[in-house]
Amino acid sequence: MKYLNYLPIFSLFFLMSCGPQEKSVEEVLENGTQAEIEQKRKALNTTLLELKNKIKTLDDKLSEFEKDYAYALVEARELQPRTFKHYIKILGEATTDENILIYPEFSGNLQDIYISEGQEVKKGQKLAKIDDGGVSNQLAELKARRDLAKTRFERQKRLWDQNIGSEIQFLEAETAYEQLNNSVKQVESQLKKSVIYAPFNGKIDEIITDQGQVVSPGQTPIFRILNLGKMYISANVPENYVGSIEVGSEAMVSFGAINKTFKSEVVQVSSNISQNNRNFRVKVAIPDSIEFVKPNLIATIEINNYKTSGAIVIPEDILRENAQGQAFTFALAMENDSLGVAQFRELKLGKRYEGEIEVLEGLKASDIIVTEGARTIKKGEKVKVLNFQKN
Repeated sequence: MKYLNYLPIFSLFFLMSCGPQEKSVEEVLENGTQAEIEQKRKALNTTLLELKNKIKTLDDKLSEFEKDYAYALVEARELQPRTFKHYIKILGEATTDENILIYPEFSGNLQDIYISEGQEVKKGQKLAKIDDGGVSNQLAELKARRDLAKTRFERQKRLWDQNIGSEIQFLEAETAYEQLNNSVKQVESQLKKSVIYAPFNGKIDEIITDQGQVVSPGQTPIFRILNLGKMYISANVPENYVGSIEVGSEAMVSFGAINKTFKSEVVQVSSNISQNNRNFRVKVAIPDSIEFVKPNLIATIEINNYKTSGAIVIPEDILRENAQGQAFTFALAMENDSLGVAQFRELKLGKRYEGEIEVLEGLKASDIIVTEGARTIKKGEKVKVLNFQKN
């Protein structure tokens, strides 16, 4: 198809005759010699040839525009191997092993409470005192009897060493002293239980029983103490991930309630699978730098269960399926930087994560894939690449 018509020969003659120093065709025909007429004809033929060449150049350029409209327009990207990671998303709870209720080991009236709620305490610090009900008086009496028995035993031993007195007297004194000494130790141990001590460094989160109330071992909780410095996240993981999650696995943690997100790792993996829910437990560390974390705070955890280097990864939305359910996409055999031919590629796929999918077979490094427009092209079709992302 031609977009410009050739000018009539007589019009060219007229244009060429407009120069101030050049005779027109009419003047040459009227007054010119044979040589002048032949020269004029030769000049016009030369000009005509130049115009034909320019017209052809314009036609070729217009043909390129026509071809652009004929090609499907796509965007493409050159594949580059990279590390691919897959994560599983689960829910967990912040917790600590040092979060307990303190029960008394002695029955009686809660006589004194030495601390207040929210107070930081040290391991071994005295927290409260239970009325001993006369046990301290009993201990004082036993100590006095023990001291007397000790004096008698030491005196009898000195005599025995000098071969004075009978052996039975020495043994009776020794036995009496040892029995009373053991009784003193037992009562001291019992009396010590009337005082409640902090089992570890932490904070008194709650005073449950008021001063003056009667308390009993194993029945009356008195304090809740916890240590927020040793917190972690506990979560259940389905059994089908056994073997893919281990100590040291990367974890991304988000506490939505306090708007905190951080990177961590798995610090413990349970060896037991629950019969009830077919899950196993994992612990994920909480760095000390993360503030405002409380026990039972809900966390969203993404744990890395798969990682491979040198992977071929493509956007999931460029995949198509044939009638047999086989996944495929299109690669390009490039003719130049803007034109290519669509090549059909069947794919064997791996794991998917956040809109990307690993390709195990069907594509390789440096292949050029169609990232936009793949759903409008066919195998072997020539396409025009508008946006070509090279490595």
